[in-house]
Amino acid sequence: MRQFFHFSKSHTVCDQLTWSHYRTLLTIKDNNEINYYIKLIINESLSVRQLIQRIKNREYERLDDKTKEKLIFSKDTSVVDFIKNPIIIKNNTNKERISEKVLQKVILEDIPSFLKELGDGFTFIENEYKIKIGNKYNYIDLLLYNYIFNCFVVVELKVTELKKEHIGQIEVYMNYIDKNLRKPTQDKTIGIIICKKDNKFIMEYCSDSRILAREYYVL
Repeated sequence: MRQFFHFSKSHTVCDQLTWSHYRTLLTIKDNNEINYYIKLIINESLSVRQLIQRIKNREYERLDDKTKEKLIFSKDTSVVDFIKNPIIIKNNTNKERISEKVLQKVILEDIPSFLKELGDGFTFIENEYKIKIGNKYNYIDLLLYNYIFNCFVVVELKVTELKKEHIGQIEVYMNYIDKNLRKPTQDKTIGIIICKKDNKFIMEYCSDSRILAREYYVL
């Protein structure tokens, strides 16, 4: 109770949080992290079990430092801010060898969890989305839409380290979606490359800020 008293002096006590919620939050030392989870509980009506799982998955810790700064100072956020790094993917198939096809299958088996890893507002459109470039067909691994930020999202899966040709590939796909699917009222398409290992040197020289890379971790 003494802990809770000090807690209530620095955090708003809300009716939507139960005593069990507060007991869980009292285990966290960082006030900014506590505020993050309080907002999650309120906005997503998290149960105590769901809260514990989100904390266990180190959700706040996996946010970019710039995102944390925006949250602390109540700055505007964008569609890419809450995409975790690494992205945790649950392997319910128990397959040890992960190819790009297997990785896609694992994601599709629990698509709601995957979308939550990306952040708020993501919806699934189609996997292996077929597009025709010239005389050849190409297939986008995952095509999503974010209804909060009003834009298409192209996701490419790579089981290797990020390579420069991956940037060129997803940029072509994004431009295709912008030219053929995007309506004038919608924002430009963003691209997410989910790879085994990031390469910050390549991203440093990527001129398109709509493209971002995130590592994945399979549980």
